[in-house]
Amino acid sequence: MQQYLLSIYQPDGPTPPPEVLDGIMKKLDALNADLKTAGAWVFAGGLHPPSTATVLRAADGDTLVTDGPYAEGKEHLGGFTIIAVPDLDAALAWGSRLADAVAPLPVEVRPFQA
Repeated sequence: MQQYLLSIYQPDGPTPPPEVLDGIMKKLDALNADLKTAGAWVFAGGLHPPSTATVLRAADGDTLVTDGPYAEGKEHLGGFTIIAVPDLDAALAWGSRLADAVAPLPVEVRPFQA
């Protein structure tokens, strides 16, 4: 089985209101249940805002520590799911379901190196 990272990118800004977020979370819970039933679920999680990030950079035998996101942008990684499936087609099928659950947010499907 090949593992894939399904990344959800979201715009910077406030969290959607409960009337929007509750529906999304129900869809994500159902998708995770289906992934587990199919034996494809490895791990999933949402992330705190980019402002909570700490970036570490090694240089000249020392480590530079910087608060905040690495790059400024209009979108950031909001959450992810790791799956184990036979091939890219299966990963894209699950990724499509994830994209439907979090629409209109984009989902990136990327294989892990073997």
